[in-house]
Parts: sequence; structure tokens; C-alpha cells
Amino acid sequence: MELVFEIFTYIIAIILIGIIGAWIYLIKSMIESFTKTPYLDKFEKTNNSTPKVSIILPARNEEKYLAKCLDSLIDQDYENYEIVVIDDSSEDNTEKIIAEYAKKNSNIIHVSANSKPEGWMGKNWACMEGYRHAKGDLLLFTDADTKHSNQVISLSVSHLLSLQLDALSAIPRLLTFDFLTKVSLPMISTFLHTKFSAINVNNPKKKAAYFFGSFFIITKKTYEEVGMHEGVKHEIVEDGALGKKVKESGHKMRIVRGDELIDAVWARDSKTLWHALKRLMIPLYLQSEKIAIGSFFAVLFLLFVPFPIFVITNLIPIETTSTTILYYSAAIASLLIYIGAVIEVKMGLKLRLIYAVFAPLGGLVVTLGFLTGLIQAKGSSSVSWRGRSYSMKDHTQSSLSI
Repeated sequence: MELVFEIFTYIIAIILIGIIGAWIYLIKSMIESFTKTPYLDKFEKTNNSTPKVSIILPARNEEKYLAKCLDSLIDQDYENYEIVVIDDSSEDNTEKIIAEYAKKNSNIIHVSANSKPEGWMGKNWACMEGYRHAKGDLLLFTDADTKHSNQVISLSVSHLLSLQLDALSAIPRLLTFDFLTKVSLPMISTFLHTKFSAINVNNPKKKAAYFFGSFFIITKKTYEEVGMHEGVKHEIVEDGALGKKVKESGHKMRIVRGDELIDAVWARDSKTLWHALKRLMIPLYLQSEKIAIGSFFAVLFLLFVPFPIFVITNLIPIETTSTTILYYSAAIASLLIYIGAVIEVKMGLKLRLIYAVFAPLGGLVVTLGFLTGLIQAKGSSSVSWRGRSYSMKDHTQSSLSI
């Protein structure tokens, strides 16, 4: 029995040593990502052209955020633009707010989306409806729960044209409101600095590619060549899928930091957080059940397992070589998770440091959210998002996965 215990302890210790190595890599990647990612407002300006920009703004049940978003878009220092606002079958006062703003400002075009056809995700359909009314040579896609500085259009256009890009996406400052979201977002964000770091997206030799749906600007020609939102109509994470199409087709794209210029709500409450976590796992499962299950266990061990092992090893009275190795491995792994959380909270999300203290809880929330998404993907034929249910059999994998 003692031999079995020793072997089991050594196996867990080896896993923890692997986790330590993974976190050293993650922390290195995070620091590189924060220090080397270019900024939206820092570039060599070589083009002063002002082509017409069509801002495409889909909105479904956005009465709480829409007015602030429109106020920020109306107050731009760029002259040649229009705001195409699409009411996506809202059940609140969203359409009324759009109509009121359209009456006061001739730059605002009010579009009521037709009924969503079968096989389409709601936002994807609304974006296509907006595109059909857009007259600009450049299309800027954003969300109704974003807020923009008054220079954001002029900066993005000049950045795009000066660097001769086909598409440009900006990383916003992600807003969080409730406690669980504030402690879990730093945990999930750590993964974005590896495979999906902006550094990799900006490297034409790397396959990594995606857009932040809250803000990306693309030439109309490029958008049409990659199939528009119609080409990703079934995708749950449509911004990831569209960005992937742009890069795969050989177009030049770039991701920059815009967190000082753009605010975007990531999750509005704990319920939205839960749906967002499931939304990340379900497309992964649709691509491959094995990959989804493997990703879940990777997240479980990377974000949570070291903490309970550290607690348990403090309670075990047996002092052997294996338990000593296990104790120190768990302690170092737990410390590295905390360091990663602190870096993300301070350099990325700009939250109070206290939220990094709750890293174990944040890791548990993310793990349980992924587990729920995995269970739902295995046992359900549909998924709910923004008050709609979608048949999973009609959906394939998006490009943005953990």
C-alpha cells in the first residue's frame, strides 16, 4: 500500500513540475505580449487620406449601453463616416433609442434586421444586414456595449492606411462589474498571450489569427473577398473565424492595443460570465471531442489543481521524499499562478490587485464553466446565446479556442 502511495505521489509531483514549466512559459509570454504588442495610437503616419468609413453596429436588447456607445461614436474628430445601427429583433427599447438618435443625427442609419434565416447566428446576420446598407470603403465593426475615444476612427484609419493593412483590430479595455467576473477574467486571459498573442497574429509566418469583435476595421474589398459574415454565418465565435479567413487568404492584418481608447464590456454579470465560458468550450467540442476534453483537463490542472494539493500536503503527516517533492512542487506552481494573475490584473486588465488574491476561486470558476460547456455540448442539441437557441449540428469550429 505504501509503495502504491509513493508511486501515486511521484506521478502527481511530475505533473506539477510540468505545470511549473507551463507557467514559466505563460508568464514569459505574458510579459512579451504586454511589452511588444503595438499600440493603436503609436505608428509612423504616412497617409492622410480620409476615405468614407461605415461603422456597423449590431444591437440586440442593448438599451442599457447603446446610448453611451452612440454618444462616443457621434463625437468623433473624423469627418467622413456613417453609423449603421442594426436593431436585431430587440425586445426592449433598443429600436426606440436607435430611432431617436437617427432623427437627431443624419450620420446614423437605422436598420431593422429582417428575420434571421435558418443556419445563421444572430449577430452574424445583423452584421450582414448592416453591410448591405453601408456605403463606406472601410467597414468598422463594433459592439453596442463599447465606448470609444473621439480619436479612435481617425487613428484606426490612419494606422490601417499608413501600414498598408487590409484589416486592423484593437484590444479594448475589458470592463467587468461583478466580483466573480473580476476574479475569473485574469485567469482566462492568461491563455491569450500564447498561441493567440497579438505578436503571433501580426507575424505572417504564424497561423494565429482572429479579430476582437468589439473593434475591427477592414477594407470593404477584403471583407467581400473573404465571404463577409455570410462565410461565417454559423460560427458561435464569429470574430475569430472571420479573422482566420482574412489571414488564410493572404491579406495583411494586425492587432494592436487600444485599451486606453476603447472600453468594452466582457461580461455584464455572473450569468453572462457563465454563458461566455460555455461559449468558448462548445465550439472547441464541435471541432473535436478529444481536443475539448484535453483542453478542459489542461485548464483544470493549470488553473486550479496546485492549490488543493498544496493544502492537502500541509495536512499529511507522512514526511517522505515523495511528499516533500509534492509539497514544494505544489507551492511553486501555486505561486506562479498568483504571479500570472498579478501580471494580468495590473498590466492587462487594470483591476485592483486584490482580485489577483482570489486566483484559486477564479481558476475554479473558469474550470466549472468549461466543464458545464463540455457537458452541454455532449448532451444537448442546442445552445443558447443572447436569448436565442441555436442547433449545434449546424455549427462548426471557430478559430478562437483555448
